[in-house]
Amino acid sequence: MERTSAAGRDRDRIPGVAEEPDPPFPVLLRACAASAVHLEMRDAYTPADPWFQAWLAGDRGEFERRMNRPWLDLIREVTGRGVQVRRARVISEPVTDYVRFEHATAGSNVAAGEQVRWLPRHLATGLLLPANDYWVFDGRRAQFNYFSGPGEFLSTRLCEDPAISAQCAAAFDAVWERAVRHEEYEPR
Repeated sequence: MERTSAAGRDRDRIPGVAEEPDPPFPVLLRACAASAVHLEMRDAYTPADPWFQAWLAGDRGEFERRMNRPWLDLIREVTGRGVQVRRARVISEPVTDYVRFEHATAGSNVAAGEQVRWLPRHLATGLLLPANDYWVFDGRRAQFNYFSGPGEFLSTRLCEDPAISAQCAAAFDAVWERAVRHEEYEPR
């Protein structure tokens, strides 16, 4: 039996989104000339992640050892060329343990050149946001990130549709405008 939507289209095909695998993420980020923005809207990601598990267990040594990660080198490289990298997180309050973990690690992202802001979910009321986390590269390409219900990473899909990329960029800007800078946000 063919999987179709009410409109008769293939349920698993997303209009405007590539079917083939994405280029590796560092390639996409390094290709940016001016900006990369990332909107995250989940309260938990990859619950089995060893770094998160070390933080949960209070293993400060393992947590600190994992703090210096390749991501920071990539951010330093890209922001060192003048590319603005911004991340906004829409989060529920009271926050989950995972959001506390993200907050504990975000200072290293900021030190590497990434700008980070937090928007409590109740303050996002009235904003029209896509259903998935995403990146927008130079305002013209969007990469959607797909996760399972519990937060396990599933896949990404690149979208070069100008209308979808513009919608995502506008949604990010709306969140960014309301969000609190990392240095000023205290998880509750």
